[in-house]
Amino acid sequence: MLRKSAYKSRQNGKTLLKYPPKFLCEKFTTYFCQLKGKFPNSYFYPSYCSNYLPFARFMNKKATLRLLLVYVFVAVSALAVQAQDIHFSQFYMSPLNLNPAMTGVMNCNHRLTANYRNQWASILKERAYNTYSASYDQKVPVGRYDYFGVGGTFWGDKAGASEFATIQARLSGSYAKKMGGYRRKAHYLVVGADLGVSNRSINSQQLQWPSQNNGGTFEPTQPGGVVADPSFYFVDMSAGLLWFSVFDEYNNLYFGAAFSHLNRANVSFQNQNIPLYGKLTAHFGGEFEVAQRVSMLPGVVSFFQGPSFQVNVGNSFKFLLGNSRRYHQAFQLGAWARVSNRLNQGKLMDALILSTRFDYEQFTLGFSYDINTSSLRTATNGNGAFEFSLLYKICGPERRGVYCPNF
Repeated sequence: MLRKSAYKSRQNGKTLLKYPPKFLCEKFTTYFCQLKGKFPNSYFYPSYCSNYLPFARFMNKKATLRLLLVYVFVAVSALAVQAQDIHFSQFYMSPLNLNPAMTGVMNCNHRLTANYRNQWASILKERAYNTYSASYDQKVPVGRYDYFGVGGTFWGDKAGASEFATIQARLSGSYAKKMGGYRRKAHYLVVGADLGVSNRSINSQQLQWPSQNNGGTFEPTQPGGVVADPSFYFVDMSAGLLWFSVFDEYNNLYFGAAFSHLNRANVSFQNQNIPLYGKLTAHFGGEFEVAQRVSMLPGVVSFFQGPSFQVNVGNSFKFLLGNSRRYHQAFQLGAWARVSNRLNQGKLMDALILSTRFDYEQFTLGFSYDINTSSLRTATNGNGAFEFSLLYKICGPERRGVYCPNF
């Protein structure tokens, strides 16, 4: 499933892919063009191959059919989304990327997070997706029960020989209003928004074009195409809501929604009007004590963007460690299933996500691994994405009782 933009225009009522996602600028581009007759309702279009697609090396005659099918799968999956954003499998270890309304929602005063994700390295090797994010947020008491939240996030993503990359820096804010309850039991409504500046770039010197094809041989001395704007900036805005109910220290419930890319910024490399698809995020979950010192944490996280969607459903078990109520020590084990769609080809289970998390006082360390379950597993042997997360909270005096779920 693709996570990047496909830059499109219209010609004779059909969609024309102007500058494709990362994988389409890699080794097997010319073979994708041969598939246009098999996918009449997809983004493939006759002039796509000859006029608009910067191609990479032709496949060596000795390359296996298996490897070809792998890249065809990746490309066709890529074309299913016009502009899917970055995502992390450890959703709540990257709260500001999930929903701006989660800014400042914590049981301490300050929070620092760092995330790193490496995806499809088994196929793309050094050209694999590498995604990183760092954020800081804090809560500020307002009146007797309410809070402001303020924070900032910086993330980046890069992959492919063309070094297709996006980086973003943004500021976020929220306001949490107590809607009912008392010291140990409370219900809150949180409203949040963020504003960011993004840069999208591509290394056009690494692209290979049809004009450089000499009977199946790449001729770098021949002139290639021109990318009008290989690096550009755009403004991005999002807003979100979050509701949570805390019943006691080990039982809570929450649900939220966010809408990203409110302004639908232009993301064309060719100085055309190619608006970014808006994205709807819906998520809910909770923590429920099932035995002494053991809790379950079910959840659903869904993304809907343009013609595509992704639904993640799973559960973790939390085990409290140690005998001290003063120090928080816990260990979690969980599994999630990710279901998505391929354009005009129905739904598929894309991955099984295995995760673990360690909490020791103010430190949290998380690991997860995406086991690929789609047809791409033939070449990847099930290898998907590795993810690492680190979270640190700075706590101070707090006399208002339990405020929110322990994300």
